[in-house]
Amino acid sequence: MDWFTAPDYWLSRLVFQRALAAVYLVAFLTAALQFRALLGERGMLPIPRYTARVPFRRSPSLFHLHYSDRFFAGCAWAGCAVSAALLAGADSLLPLWAGVLLWLAPWALYLSIVNVGQTWYAFGWESLLLETGFLAAFLGNDEVAPPVAVLFLLRWILFRVEFGAGLIKWRGDECWRKLTCLYHHHETQPMPGPLSWFFHRLPKPLHRVEAAANHVTQLVVPVLLFTPQPVASAAAALMIVTQLWLVLSGNFSWLNWITVVLALSALRLPAPARSAPSAPLWYEAVVLAVAALLVFLSHRPVVNLISRRQVMNRSFDPLHLVNTYGAFGSVSRVRYEVVVEGTLDDTPGEDADWREYAFRGKPGDPRRWPRQFAPYHLRLDWLMWFAALSPAYAGEWFGALVERLLANDPDTLRLLRRSPFPPDTPPRYVRARLFRYRFTTWRELRETGACWERTFVREYLPPTRPAGPVHGP
Repeated sequence: MDWFTAPDYWLSRLVFQRALAAVYLVAFLTAALQFRALLGERGMLPIPRYTARVPFRRSPSLFHLHYSDRFFAGCAWAGCAVSAALLAGADSLLPLWAGVLLWLAPWALYLSIVNVGQTWYAFGWESLLLETGFLAAFLGNDEVAPPVAVLFLLRWILFRVEFGAGLIKWRGDECWRKLTCLYHHHETQPMPGPLSWFFHRLPKPLHRVEAAANHVTQLVVPVLLFTPQPVASAAAALMIVTQLWLVLSGNFSWLNWITVVLALSALRLPAPARSAPSAPLWYEAVVLAVAALLVFLSHRPVVNLISRRQVMNRSFDPLHLVNTYGAFGSVSRVRYEVVVEGTLDDTPGEDADWREYAFRGKPGDPRRWPRQFAPYHLRLDWLMWFAALSPAYAGEWFGALVERLLANDPDTLRLLRRSPFPPDTPPRYVRARLFRYRFTTWRELRETGACWERTFVREYLPPTRPAGPVHGP
């Protein structure tokens, strides 16, 4: 069927698929390197405890059938291997049906992880990767030209990502309507990057231009994705530029990168004309059935988009097939950080030798400049930002984190940049204190060399000792 495929998008599909495989690879690598302390059998939120109380139908996952740390590691590293194979173009070497199944493999593996990941995986970009990854499985390989229906649905995802984010901002914090949110955002975002200090110190008129440009990119430009070429390509290119600007300004895991990947599918990249046989009948039937299902399921995010009570980052089905997105509907004006410390002293008074634990990405030492980690996702660091906003966000896991620090748990310490205690000498007490952080001024930076200035606010967790007897070093 001539109407079924879009031969002009051969190169666009190739670039999209390889870029998506790279994002998959980062996601699985993040899971493989961090799961033991977060979700493992002795983790802060163990998967076996979760699967014992949540049925399979609510969170379909391989780990309902069996769980062990070795099995989880095997699934995560298998996801890395399949992603690397797809990145290398293995799907193009297989028959069409095998290529579809190969693309469904990382989707099924990552779905299994997300559905038992609990609060550690409660981020919009998890659902976004799953929704995009499922649809990508039906985009075909070198045996057929890209199906029009799949290309359209990829644009539909991109539209919902951008338009939903724009609406949640316009309906949310009034600073977005006043164009003042970026007076604060670069300083208070979850994990600043190496250039965030400079973005924060831009003149306020430029911040207002940033905010206005954001509204245009998210509320106007997405509509142009559904116009004829070359307008649709120009709209997608503008979105890519905007996302790269966000990459420079902070660490948002792979949210910006998966959005760039989606935009790549809307570009009509120049490439030599290619000929291919018509798509097999079974493939046409499967693609059209999947497209019909996804269009039907889209009514829920559409209702959410037009609702005055719009929610953001919500999955409407346990398979994460169609979801709603959005971020930063409200912007914090003040940055708080939880600083975790331990001591070897017998008496945990203020005069004790308290030593600070250093995290990889979240602000700690005022002199340590923020690093770039995205698209790699530091899950504990992100949750520490939420914990600083309110102890309610940390209720499930913060006590378990402290218990593991008191035991010098190796898996937990590997999530940190540095522990102040030798491996064989755990602290006698651990405490947490809340500080207000702000970026220094140009003058303060020159005089002190510190990019942050912090002020003690209050005690977050009083000195805590192990539940059992404390043994000397």
